[in-house]
Amino acid sequence: MAKATSAVKPNGGDLIPWPWLANYPAGIPHTIDLASAGTLVDILADSARRYATRPAFESFGKQLTYADLEKQSLAFTAWLQAQGLKKGDRVALMMPNVMAYPVAMFGVLRGGFTVVNVNPLYTPRELEHQINDSGASVLVVLENFAHVVQEARTQLQSLKHIVVSTAGDLLGFKGSIVNLVARHVKKVVAPFSLPESITFKSVLAIGAARTPAAVNVTPDDIAFLQYTGGTTGVAKGAVLLHRNIVANVLQCDAWITPFLTQSNDNRPVMVTALPLYHIFALTACCIYMQRLGACCLLIANPRDIPGFVKTLKSTHFTMICGVNTLYNALLNAPGIREVDFSKLQFAVAGGMAMQGPVARRWKELTGKAVVEGYGLSETSPVATVNPLTLEEFSGTIGYPVPSTEVVIRDADGRDVVQGEPGELYVRGPQVMAGYWQRPEETAKAMSADGFFRTGDVAVMLADGQFKIVDRLKDMIIVSGFNVYPNEVEEVIAGCPGVLEAAVIGLPDEHSGEKVVAYVVRKDENLTEEAVRSHCRESLTGYKVPRNIVFRDALPKTNVGKVLRRVLRDEVMGNKV
Repeated sequence: MAKATSAVKPNGGDLIPWPWLANYPAGIPHTIDLASAGTLVDILADSARRYATRPAFESFGKQLTYADLEKQSLAFTAWLQAQGLKKGDRVALMMPNVMAYPVAMFGVLRGGFTVVNVNPLYTPRELEHQINDSGASVLVVLENFAHVVQEARTQLQSLKHIVVSTAGDLLGFKGSIVNLVARHVKKVVAPFSLPESITFKSVLAIGAARTPAAVNVTPDDIAFLQYTGGTTGVAKGAVLLHRNIVANVLQCDAWITPFLTQSNDNRPVMVTALPLYHIFALTACCIYMQRLGACCLLIANPRDIPGFVKTLKSTHFTMICGVNTLYNALLNAPGIREVDFSKLQFAVAGGMAMQGPVARRWKELTGKAVVEGYGLSETSPVATVNPLTLEEFSGTIGYPVPSTEVVIRDADGRDVVQGEPGELYVRGPQVMAGYWQRPEETAKAMSADGFFRTGDVAVMLADGQFKIVDRLKDMIIVSGFNVYPNEVEEVIAGCPGVLEAAVIGLPDEHSGEKVVAYVVRKDENLTEEAVRSHCRESLTGYKVPRNIVFRDALPKTNVGKVLRRVLRDEVMGNKV
């Protein structure tokens, strides 16, 4: 695999002296070399050869080596080919972080097929849209969610094969215990009837008896259809080519690897609590870890915080990726101070804005600052990230990664003056090829000069770092003044007695919109006036929430990102 270099610019020509390049940490190249980078299949084959005996994944205390991963994933490839699938056909995966997921995913990629990641918590309606939109002919689903497939089955027009996996697959005898607990103790497996389905275990046995046919997978083949935009409209499949994901892996490698230390006694282990079907975990926690020869510690249910903490107590780990809500939940979990963080080398945050109070508590607990980055499904996902040399949480999203250009533009698409807010645009080899079968949406998302329009409002600081102000659609206008929910939420998060907060704008007959805060209390004695008084200390008058509503929980995605739009929809008809 080619190493990073500073010889080329992503779109050709001479390297532009962007301000962030002069402030890169020592040893970080300005660009990566994609000329001979290859495909994801090349990364997998290289890792299997170099790290055969190392553990690639760990689940429920059992490990799968790189050699085992290659053997099992090739068996899955062979089975898919035996069903008549051709290169480019789509295979949907509807699983959380269980061992069957990486085996199936890598098996799909090795065969030159396309992975369609499906959130296992989808409703039948959401599943129907994604299967039919992608044209997936095969679906692999964890048995816990098979009843949803059953309910939607008659509407899944393209689906020809259904494979049902279990949490205990590939775990040996331990797997029988895991399945027994899931089915009869925790009762998280609902009854279902899919008579035409086949078990994942049977699929691997059938495939193991066959030799997969060789497939010429190229960098321009589609690796993933990563669906996004479901909270803002109809979900669209971001087309991520092999070269997009490989580029982002090389960018992560160039940015992170120089600051990692490895030894026989300190192999890299990534705590993988974010679901692998989410682009952040997919690239950063899974595929990049393959290149490193690291082990992914799979957390099947990160919402089970006591169980999560118990796993951390008994496991050696060196890295963790998470979102603000995950870090916050861990910090408030009983027993978290009994976890050994002495080998932790870095903690990365993304997916949503990291709040200063949470980041500061994490540093106090672990001794490591949270390194915040930024990206989207459409950028594979990493576009910018803070240096790993960070001593204290910065509140920025850091610098663009190598071979990435970022600009800030106004509503007319013109570059703004440095320091002025505007929409953040990204250009680089990790940017998607477009939206699946939606040329009009692709045209809206891309500028004439090849930048992806993120829809996020940001500013560029003097040293070339970027700071997100907010999403364009979430901005609140109070009597002509702009209010950004992230800023208000950050202040509320620092109020004693607050666990979480979400801020939205609601119609107001006097000011056009009013700021409303929905707060989850950590201290039941916390009052509205206490929160408002705290806000007044840090916010100008029009930014202080007009109304403060206490709730037991906030609506979130499966990776813990607060859904402001869902919250807004819940209360729009109510008088607040």
